[in-house]
Amino acid sequence: MATTNGDEEKQSMQVIAKILDESRTSYATHNRKLKDLRAVQSKSPSTAQFSSAFFKTLTPLFTVQRRTASAERVVRFVSAFAATNNDEFLEDFLKFLLVAAMAANKTARFRACQIISEIIMRLPDDTEVSDEVWDEVIECMKVKVGDKVSVIRTFAVRSLSRFVNDSDNSDILDLLLEVLPLEQNADVRKTIVLSLPPSNATSQAIIDCTLDVSESVRKAAYCVLANKFPLQSLSIKHRTMILKRGLADRSEAVSKECLKLMKDHWLAKHCNGNPIELLKYLDVETYELVGESVMAALLKEGLVKPSDGQSMREYISSADVETEGDSSHCTQRIQLMEAEVALYWKIACRHLQMEAEAKGSDAAATMGTEAAVYAAEASDTNDLLERILPATVSDYVDLLKTHIDAGANYRFASRQLLLLGEMLDFSDATIRKVASAFVQDLFHRPLDYEVDDDGNKVVIGDGINLGGDKDWADAVSRLARKVHAATGEFEEIMTGAVKELALPCRERTADFIQWMHSLAVTGLLLENAKSFHLIQGKPAESAELLHSLLLPGAKHVHLDVQRVAIRCLGLFGLLENKPSEELVKQLRLSFVKGCPTVSIMAGKALIDLGMWHGPQEVDKAMGQKDISFQPRNDKMTSSPINLSETDGDLNVELLDLLYAGIVASDRGKYSGDENESIEAVIGEGFAKVLLLSEKYPSIPASLHSLLLAKLINLYFSNESKDLQRLKQCLSIFFEHYTSLSANHKRCLSKAFVPALRSMWPGINGNAGGSSLVVSNKRKRAVQASKFLLQMMQAPLYAKETEVEDENGIGNMPETSDVSEQSSLECGEEGLAIRIAVEVLSIHMKKTPAERSFVSALCRILVLIQFRLSEQGAIKLMRRLLNRIFESVSTERDLVKELKRMYDRLTGLDKHPDEELSQDEANVIFGRLELDFSLDAQVPVLQTPAPCSTRPTRSRRKAKRDETSSDEEDSPTSAQYVVPSSPGSISTRSERASKTAALTKMTASIIPTKIDEDDNEEEESSEVTSEEDSDDSD
Repeated sequence: MATTNGDEEKQSMQVIAKILDESRTSYATHNRKLKDLRAVQSKSPSTAQFSSAFFKTLTPLFTVQRRTASAERVVRFVSAFAATNNDEFLEDFLKFLLVAAMAANKTARFRACQIISEIIMRLPDDTEVSDEVWDEVIECMKVKVGDKVSVIRTFAVRSLSRFVNDSDNSDILDLLLEVLPLEQNADVRKTIVLSLPPSNATSQAIIDCTLDVSESVRKAAYCVLANKFPLQSLSIKHRTMILKRGLADRSEAVSKECLKLMKDHWLAKHCNGNPIELLKYLDVETYELVGESVMAALLKEGLVKPSDGQSMREYISSADVETEGDSSHCTQRIQLMEAEVALYWKIACRHLQMEAEAKGSDAAATMGTEAAVYAAEASDTNDLLERILPATVSDYVDLLKTHIDAGANYRFASRQLLLLGEMLDFSDATIRKVASAFVQDLFHRPLDYEVDDDGNKVVIGDGINLGGDKDWADAVSRLARKVHAATGEFEEIMTGAVKELALPCRERTADFIQWMHSLAVTGLLLENAKSFHLIQGKPAESAELLHSLLLPGAKHVHLDVQRVAIRCLGLFGLLENKPSEELVKQLRLSFVKGCPTVSIMAGKALIDLGMWHGPQEVDKAMGQKDISFQPRNDKMTSSPINLSETDGDLNVELLDLLYAGIVASDRGKYSGDENESIEAVIGEGFAKVLLLSEKYPSIPASLHSLLLAKLINLYFSNESKDLQRLKQCLSIFFEHYTSLSANHKRCLSKAFVPALRSMWPGINGNAGGSSLVVSNKRKRAVQASKFLLQMMQAPLYAKETEVEDENGIGNMPETSDVSEQSSLECGEEGLAIRIAVEVLSIHMKKTPAERSFVSALCRILVLIQFRLSEQGAIKLMRRLLNRIFESVSTERDLVKELKRMYDRLTGLDKHPDEELSQDEANVIFGRLELDFSLDAQVPVLQTPAPCSTRPTRSRRKAKRDETSSDEEDSPTSAQYVVPSSPGSISTRSERASKTAALTKMTASIIPTKIDEDDNEEEESSEVTSEEDSDDSD
């Protein structure tokens, strides 16, 4: 009977193997072969017997590593057969696959997970499988989500996607959300994103994937958002974030996917093809730029086309009103626009204007029939634009006035209509007169304010710009410049308005709101004036403007007036050929004595003046005629300026004054829209100065390293973590600074050690604190040191210069700056020597803080790489390392790393037997501006002594030369042996055994070397827990 069953099983296996082999050829044969395989199953005596034969036949598939087309067809065929089979066979097959899924062989795991995922995705909803089996499958797939093979993780996630919506398996969703941000493989991330169901818990995770580094993942995220998340289910913030990222994506495929989401789903399904309805879902008053990009994308794709039936004239209607005497006159009835409608018309009209200009340019660039076609298209577009815009300028002005008078609710629509004015024609004198009167009305319109509970007036808006809003002021200036397009006409009109508004200020009858209004219009003039001479000779001359309005405003009792006046003074100084003494003096005084808001504005103005005119010119304006700008030996740090004791002293240079402002501890922080502070403003200014240092040759090089050290401290400071603008600015600055110039690398090399000293707790006058605070400060300083080393190792950007060829054509680029990059001062070798000198400058008896500081420096030192060309630096570093060994002899791991560095340098040294002389070392120290002498303190190096003059030592191993490959390779290795303490040697030799003594006596004729590990163990045994106890204090 057993033989019969065995023969039947073999026959079944042969038939099954033939069917599986035939299923490899094409998917078209699968339906027919499925019937043949079911027929074989029906002829089997039992399901168990068929399953056994089927599993044995299928086993070779689990050894096929490559995903060939034939193997994939077999997988699909087997999965389809199992998904449509009876429940008993399916359960047996799943159990068989679970065993393979947990195998050690990765190919078996891969094929098992692949077949399981195919079966699960193909199973009908009414399939009945025992809960125990499903639980085993789910638990197995959850484990496989963490498999080390990415393709196995992919199929595991695909398997779990069928159960992710089940409320009983909520842990599956939690698992997928947990692994998504940690997953390294793009295909796995894509599969997870496609598997996530629509819910509040998953929306943020999917939206975050729109910033994924992989194009396929970003594209999958937009596909899921389009198909699974209705427009109404997303918040306004999420809608705008999705469109902003997608339309600006660097990948064209992702941008098309986002456009498809917006066009086919949001616009067509939820907004009935109405773009204005779509804009209402985006809150264009808050997210204006997103609304503009959406409209621009729709217009570019031709999805929105303004037609003749649509026009802005619909909002302007005329009505005849009868009056006494049988006369009548025509009045305008203006219908107010919503914010979305106003934005729609602005972008639509701008698009038509640009399209007409492009067609006109094409017509001018071509000839014949093609030019005529382009010209006709441009004419048609211009005609359509004219039919959309208001019929006359008077209608446009009436439309604008109505919206402005409607109050703050229509402020956004009013600004959009203001920008539409750039598309109108003001060439006619009569039309220009009407528009000019309206512009003057905009200039004279007072600032909006409200009265608080105490009866005080509070200005609405930022209190700096006209109308209290930067965007509004820009729109007004653009309309004014369009109306008064002639040269000097814009400045003349604005200076006339300034003179009228400043009259109450000069007569001292204006309240603070009138002062702020007058200064806001003045700032608009100074900000948009093309040159200083266009202001001179106008109704309000520059000198009169400075002495009668700006300087008195800076001394006004009201702080908001001071702030606006200081801003205008800064703009005025930028227009001057050379900054005037009164202006600079007032800015310095406001910076020193002003409140935080005023001081911040004065700091901005001083930085702008310094960058525009140069620091030397600004100092000359204060009467400092004989400034030589010689190196000042870091006088900023040796004698820092106390801002509370100066009032803009003439002898204080600009950069000294700004540096004093950034280091002063009593400067308050102004919590405004950007959370600004003195540190943020001046730090950003210093970053610009350092980045453009080649444009300011008057600034000494010694000052660059000082400013850079301060920026490093500021960037890694815990106190500046809330200054996000400054953090972003400095991150970009550090990313490019050292790659732009070799001089920048030299500056960083000089600033490295001072920056770390200023950050390390317990030294250099830095505060310590509890053990936790000290630990966090040290970690931050170590992080900074590694970051700075990466900056030093960053390659220089290639500077291409055109070189003329033999025909005189300059099209042959060459790279430069290679020689500068290879210099000692700009390379890592100079940094290594500076660090080594700093380590040796700390006396031998160190405090716990100094010991930790030296240890941190040494751990950075061993990461530095030396170039073979710098032989002098290599020899000098070897000598310095010999002395560093003594300084850190108690730290065994660090000594080992330093010795490996020593061996590495020995291998790079072309003549290791030749030592560097003191004169040669002094030359290198001079190039690095270091004052250090190698002969100042000569360490007593421990060398082996005859056994007859020293007691024998216990627990020491004598190493013969022929058994030590390290000593054979390094002839000078005995130089860096760590010296031992004499006391410890004698103490241990008293306990030496007779065997050890005899061993040393017999080995005395051979050069010996004390084992470093034992030596370090002896010295480390004497180190107490003093450091830990001191740190905790």
